[in-house]
Amino acid sequence: MKSSTPILKIPWLLLVVLVVLVAPLVAQVASDLNRNYTRHNRAFYMEPNLVNYIRPGIQVKVVSAAIAQDGTITARVTITDPKGIPLDKDGIATPGPVTLRFIAAYIPAGQTKYTAYTTTLLKATLNNNPAQTQAATDSGGVFTTNAVGDYTYTFKTKAPAGFDPGVTHSIGVSAQRDLSEFMTEDEWAETSNDVFNFVPNGSKVTAIRSVVSTSACNQCHDPLFGHGGSRLTVEMCILCHTPQTVNPDTGLTQDMTVLIHKIHMGKNLPSVQAGTPYRIWHRGAWSDFSGVGFPSGTDEVKTCTVCHQNAPQANNYLTAPSRDACGSCHDNVNFATGKNHSANNLPEISDRQCANCHQPVGELEYDASITGAHKVATTSSQLPGLVFAIISVDNAQPGQAPAVTFTVNDKAGNPVDISKMNFLNLVMTGPTSDYNGYTSEDARKASLVGGRYVYTFKTALPANASGSYAVGIEGFNNVTINATTMAATTVRDVGFNQVFYFAVGPGTAAPRRKIVSQAKCEGCHNKLSLHGGIRQNVEYCVVCHNPTVTDSSVRPAANNPPESINFKTMIHKIHTGSNLTNDFTIYGHGGSVNNYNEVGYPGDRRDCEQCHLPGTYDLPLPAGVTSQVAPRDYLTTLAPVSGACLSCHTTQSAAAHAWIMTSPTLGESCDACHGNASSSSVARVHAR
Repeated sequence: MKSSTPILKIPWLLLVVLVVLVAPLVAQVASDLNRNYTRHNRAFYMEPNLVNYIRPGIQVKVVSAAIAQDGTITARVTITDPKGIPLDKDGIATPGPVTLRFIAAYIPAGQTKYTAYTTTLLKATLNNNPAQTQAATDSGGVFTTNAVGDYTYTFKTKAPAGFDPGVTHSIGVSAQRDLSEFMTEDEWAETSNDVFNFVPNGSKVTAIRSVVSTSACNQCHDPLFGHGGSRLTVEMCILCHTPQTVNPDTGLTQDMTVLIHKIHMGKNLPSVQAGTPYRIWHRGAWSDFSGVGFPSGTDEVKTCTVCHQNAPQANNYLTAPSRDACGSCHDNVNFATGKNHSANNLPEISDRQCANCHQPVGELEYDASITGAHKVATTSSQLPGLVFAIISVDNAQPGQAPAVTFTVNDKAGNPVDISKMNFLNLVMTGPTSDYNGYTSEDARKASLVGGRYVYTFKTALPANASGSYAVGIEGFNNVTINATTMAATTVRDVGFNQVFYFAVGPGTAAPRRKIVSQAKCEGCHNKLSLHGGIRQNVEYCVVCHNPTVTDSSVRPAANNPPESINFKTMIHKIHTGSNLTNDFTIYGHGGSVNNYNEVGYPGDRRDCEQCHLPGTYDLPLPAGVTSQVAPRDYLTTLAPVSGACLSCHTTQSAAAHAWIMTSPTLGESCDACHGNASSSSVARVHAR
């Protein structure tokens, strides 16, 4: 009995010691698990122990597939969490059941597009149109469990007798994990796609279809998200959106080539402009694409490489023109009759002749070649080009009129006579801590001094000016291209805006903070070209679009009060578009009326870094950022943070929240709750 006392005490003491020593380590391990997710993922902010238990996310992989001689199709798949730990599809051994949906398709010999084995017959619901075949996922197949997270699926659908075992076959799978037991509904959309290519007779896969990459789509769509989120990759989309798939209610093909071209042409389709909407009846509702505006602009929709990039067959649009590809955008062409096909209205009964006329590159711009027919006028090699450079700003004391030294050359380096230019302005604003108004002056009468132009502003700097200011340049020449031909046209030859920062008085110039980048804007817009093409540089946009500026100078008095055109307000509201709760209409120069209430943002607006540079949307804001005027908003003066947040969150209750949390004497308290270390930080409330 005596010997039992120390035996009982030692384990107890050891247990206490172990708990004290190990508990922090366990917590640290659990906390580290959160770091497997980025600050843009909801799981990053969850309780570490919960993350350790459920490990949000899913990865599906088709590891093999086969088709037996009798047509039986099988596919072996694995499903894991983001750390590679196997998941139980039934949600028993691991949290969250997983739904797996399979598609089987093949590329027929001599063809380039898929035909699906897995199909359904869909009846029309709006009319008496005949039922149509549509590619679909398999239904009624059988799963065999090899191990947790490792399954073999035997399709109910069989390949038909006489199927070709020597051509490329593909198995597509969509896996969706339901974590609604542990997370709120908007958090549990856990989806993964995979496509496996194989040849049933064991030959090497040589024929593929990959003309557009998912990464190209995600430049704008961030992420690609179709059919309720079950389709995330182009590779999956093309297995169902095949030539065999037809919408029964409209009779329109759902082939990927035609569907995507038409959607992205939207309001620019000849058929839409002639009065026929482009819409699809799907799952009891219309999907109307007649108002879609390609984010690169009316001309830039001709830039095929915006989408056709980063894929093995990205050049197919150049080398393999076809009636369905070309006719999907040029949908006023009737290839059967030849109407609108060419000057001679020649019919085409197959695609065999297309490449004879429509070669990749022709001898002249704007010819019948692919590149010629899609040439954007502002990129014509016939344009001399304008290259601006601001060299220095002198006479920059408070109350003085700054003198700007600059050059204007063509793209070959030859000086341009600015007195003959159609338009050339210098724009000045400041301070760079946050711009306050601007002045714009015609610089075409600048003096030529030593091969450089010097322009002295008529408008002086404010008597109390301090810190740093900015000056920018904009201008164009009207140039006639194809001058000696029947295709002669006048084009604006525009120079890329430059911005130069200068100190007012002594000191070193401090540039304005960078919040968004040119590259991020052009990831979706391809090439910024605004105000008739003269504004192309996002760094220059904010020179005019600053906190004190509205559209009052061009808005009809009957439609007052004016609208703020402060950059953060304007861009947030434009991209919020159809999700706005109030009208957002800006009047522009020349009497243009620009309503953005129906703009559809193609991505997920919660991803701030689709536009913002990292960290630039975090709180608190840097010193010097000022309030803005907002005559048409609930709060007609908006403090800096409120101005940003209320441009997306446009409800009255959101405005009330901002007003309540703002002190007339002390300012905004936003960072108390929405600062980086807070429970409702900007990153956390926008996480996905």
